[in-house]
Amino acid sequence: MTKKQKLELTWIGKENRPKLEPRILLEDPAKSYHAKHRVASADSFDNRLIFGDNLLALKALEGEFSGKVKCVFIDPPYNTGSAFTHYDDGVEHSIWLSLMRDRLEIIKRLLSEDGSLWITIDDNEAHYLKVLCDEVFGRGNFVATVIWQKKYAPKSDSKYFSESHDFVLVVAKQLDRFNLRRLPKTEKQTGRYTNRDSDHRGPWKASDVLRNEARDYAIFPVKLPSGREVMPPAGTSWRYTKEKFAELISDNRIWFGVDGDARPAYKRFLSEVTDTIPSTTIWPYDEVGHNDESKKEMRAIFGEDLFGTPKPERLLERVLNLATNPGDLVLDSFAGSGTTGAVAHKMGRRWIMVELGEHCHTHIIPRLQKVIDGDDQGGITEAVSWRGGGGFRYYRLAPSLLEKDKWGNWVINHDYNAAMLAEALCKLEGFSYAPSDAVYWQHGHSTERDFVYVTTASLTHEQLQQLSDEVGPDRTLLVLCTAFRAKADAYPNLTVRKIPKQVLSRCEWGHDDYSLQVENLPKAPSPPAPLPQGGEGRSAPGQQALFGEGEG
Repeated sequence: MTKKQKLELTWIGKENRPKLEPRILLEDPAKSYHAKHRVASADSFDNRLIFGDNLLALKALEGEFSGKVKCVFIDPPYNTGSAFTHYDDGVEHSIWLSLMRDRLEIIKRLLSEDGSLWITIDDNEAHYLKVLCDEVFGRGNFVATVIWQKKYAPKSDSKYFSESHDFVLVVAKQLDRFNLRRLPKTEKQTGRYTNRDSDHRGPWKASDVLRNEARDYAIFPVKLPSGREVMPPAGTSWRYTKEKFAELISDNRIWFGVDGDARPAYKRFLSEVTDTIPSTTIWPYDEVGHNDESKKEMRAIFGEDLFGTPKPERLLERVLNLATNPGDLVLDSFAGSGTTGAVAHKMGRRWIMVELGEHCHTHIIPRLQKVIDGDDQGGITEAVSWRGGGGFRYYRLAPSLLEKDKWGNWVINHDYNAAMLAEALCKLEGFSYAPSDAVYWQHGHSTERDFVYVTTASLTHEQLQQLSDEVGPDRTLLVLCTAFRAKADAYPNLTVRKIPKQVLSRCEWGHDDYSLQVENLPKAPSPPAPLPQGGEGRSAPGQQALFGEGEG
C-alpha cells in the first residue's frame, strides 16, 4: 500500500448520504429556565437544550457554531444487538456505521481547531468506530483509547468474560493544536511525601539513586553515617558522579535511614515537583465512578424513575477537566439523562445538549432545574463547591420548511410565519439572519454589502426597480419571492429567485427522524427467488427500504 493510500471501512449503504435540511431552532420560553439572580460573575445563561433529532440538530447548529465547540462528548447507542432481534447482523452493523459517520462529519466541523471528541463505547463496535474516526478525522489525529472501569465486581453468571470496562475514544480535531490538560494530584499521591527528618524544606519521598547499567565513573564506595561503606550492586551504578554525590550529601539531599545505616536514597521534595500529573489511559472506578454510582445519582434526583444507562458525574468531570477550561463550549448530541450538561454547568463550562426522547422533558429539564436552583446535592456538587446559578434556553427543531399540498406539490409549510421563513432561507442560502429595523429589505447579510430579502409576495417590475434603486450600485441583494413579473436579469444589483423552486433540490424535505428507530424498519427479507437465466440481479426490497434515501 502506498503512502497516499489509506485504509477505509466499507459497509452496505455507505454511499447513501442524507441531504440534510438545515432547520432553524425555535425557543420555547416556557421550558427555558434561569436562576432568579446571579450567583457568580461567571454564570452562563445562554446554554442550549435542543429537543429533536440529533442529526438535524447538529446540522442546525453548523452555521452558528462551526469551529466554536471545544469539546464534544457523546455516549451513542452501543449497537449491542438487543434491538436487532429480527435483523441480520451485517445489516444492523451497516446502519449503525452510517448513523455514526453522518454525525461525526458534522461534529468535526463544529469543533474548534484545538477541540476534541470523546466517545464512550464498548467492545461491540469500538474497533470499527476507531477506524471510522480515522477516516473522518485523519488517523494522525487519534489521541488515545481510555479504559473506564464501569463495574467494581465480576458478574457471576457471565458466559465468557465478565465485562468490567467500556472504552473512551479520544480524537483531536487537529492534534498539533490540541492541549490535553493535566490532573491535580490527589491526597493519596501527595500523602506519599513525609518529613521523617524534620527538613526545613518540608515533606519529601525517597527516590532511587541507582542506574540499571554499569558506568565506570559512577561506581565508587559511599560511606554511610554509620561508618559502613556500600557499593552499587553488580551491573548497576550510581546516578551521580562522586563529586555530585558529595554535594547532595552536604545539602542533606541524601537519606540514609533513621539509624544512618540504610542504602542511600534521594530526597525528592513535594515543594519542588509539579502539583499536577498526566492522566493515564486506565480510569479505575474509585477515581471516576461506576454504573452503580450513576444509578444512585439518578435515584437521588428522580426516585425510582431511572434512566437506563446514565454515566456517573465523576466520569464527565474527568473528561471536562482534561479537555476544557472554564468558559469553553461543550456539546453532547446524545444527551440521555443530561449528565454532560449538569456537570458542565457545575464546572463553569457553557453547554449545548440535544435529545429526541421524551426523557428530555421528564429527566433532563428537572435535573437541570435542580442544578440551577442549587438543589442538586449529589454527583460532583460538593467537590466543585457548586451553589447554583445560570440557566439554559430550550429549543425545538422547526418543522420542515416545505410540505406537500393536497395535489402533491411542494409548498412553504403553513406553520411558517414571515420571520421563520426569512430565518430559514437565510440559513439555506448561507446568510446571517439579522433583520433590520430600519430597512425592510435587509433580512440578512453575507458580507457588509451583500444582503437577502425574503417575501411571500408576487413582485412586479415596478417593485423590483424600486428595490434596485434603494440597494444602489455598491450593494447587492438576493430577492427570494413566491413569484415575480419581470426579467430576472434586468437589475444588475439584484438576484431574483422564486421560492420554493430556488431550494427544492437542496434537501430532503419533510424528513424529521434520522435516528436509529429499528422497530420501524422492515424485517430482513426472505431469500430471493432464483433469477431467470440471463437476468440481472436486483436489490431485495427489504434492503432498499433499509438503505433508501434518508436512512444514511
